Amino acid sequence: MPEGKEVTSSSLSQGLTHPDPDPDDRPKSPPTSPTSSARKASCAVLQSWVSKKFLSGCVVLFPVAVTFLVTWWFIEFVDGFFSPIYAKLGIDIFGLGFVTSMLFIFFVGIFASSWLGATVFWIGEWFIKQMPFVKHIYSASKQISAAISPDQNTTAFKELAIIRHPRHGEYAFGFITSTVSLQRDDGYQELCSVYVPTNHLYIGDIFLVNSDEIIRPNLSIREGIEIIVSVGMTMPQIISHTERAPHQRNRIPLNRII
Repeated sequence: MPEGKEVTSSSLSQGLTHPDPDPDDRPKSPPTSPTSSARKASCAVLQSWVSKKFLSGCVVLFPVAVTFLVTWWFIEFVDGFFSPIYAKLGIDIFGLGFVTSMLFIFFVGIFASSWLGATVFWIGEWFIKQMPFVKHIYSASKQISAAISPDQNTTAFKELAIIRHPRHGEYAFGFITSTVSLQRDDGYQELCSVYVPTNHLYIGDIFLVNSDEIIRPNLSIREGIEIIVSVGMTMPQIISHTERAPHQRNRIPLNRII
């Protein structure tokens, strides 16, 4: 038992010599000065301002950079058609092949608009349509180009339209491609063939919609193409409905009866 007394007395002595520090007596961190708080707030405001301006610069420069890159790629692509010919002739002028390509396309358009050019292209088109696989690619690409062609109004998009699709209360942009007449027991019903793109302009669905149920916005076909290609980012804030011309109402094309 003397050992227990010695341990008890030593613990008591240590408690007396080294008492537990009072919570109020513990060292405290120095108080934050108003100057440091203002400095931190200024740094936060400056960082937020720099971030916003940097993002604003990216937003402004992004379309410029994309336009420049696409234009540069297009120039190099078109320039590559005739630049090898000039290289063999010893002429090394950047852009000369591009200018030659543009002039070539221009003269091809003039030639295709003439009677002789139309005949030549018709014969070439007949040969292409005889090929098993190539004719499908040619027909699809021709339909796309005909939609925006200024000379082929018979196969181009007629009007920009808005139809109720796919459910009630939802609408979709489309292009009126033709007008047909549905023969019924009580007479004829005018239907419009509306092409609704589902993958930009290349793939879509065809709907036969009653002419009276089609909403015709005050937008051109080119504006409609821009809206679809830009996935709706060029959509105007207000779209108004335009009425059909009086001569277009109750028009029954007798040569298109189904």
